[in-house]
Amino acid sequence: MASQKENMIAGEMYDSSDSELSTARKFARKTLREFNQAEDSDEAKALLKNLFGSTGENFHFNPGLVADYGFNIHIGENFYANFNCTLLDICPITIGKNCMLAPNVQLYTATHPLDPVKRNTVWEYGKPITLGDNVWIGGGAIVIPGVTLGNNVVVAAGAVVTKSFPDNVVIGGNPARVIKELDL
Repeated sequence: MASQKENMIAGEMYDSSDSELSTARKFARKTLREFNQAEDSDEAKALLKNLFGSTGENFHFNPGLVADYGFNIHIGENFYANFNCTLLDICPITIGKNCMLAPNVQLYTATHPLDPVKRNTVWEYGKPITLGDNVWIGGGAIVIPGVTLGNNVVVAAGAVVTKSFPDNVVIGGNPARVIKELDL
């Protein structure tokens, strides 16, 4: 029988009040509190390397970072995130190399049942988010559970990305749609 953590990561229904998950959330909050207050960039980077599932060697997050667990966050080489990013990582968030997140970007893997009776319980589930290489997400954009963005995708500021998009496009709006195809 799978643990609640294994169910969560697999995108299955899981009990969010599980003690193992509660402990992991507390660890993530403590680590992120230390990260967000760190004045030394090497210390800040070490905290995230310890918290995240995997990182490249060259990455940077500005303060104001929020995450559920951290262990489901995987970032590639040459990653940059500006201030106040939220990464709800109950399922994996996988980000390729050379990616950038502008201020206030939100990546949500967490979701809940549509049925109000089920939604009002401790049971929830999620869907992973995957960003290819060279993705740039503009300020205040939101990416919802289950979205995959291909390589070289640019997301306009304020966009709400509700579905997946292929390589080499600029997307924007609510819901996001292709604004331009990039000739790369």
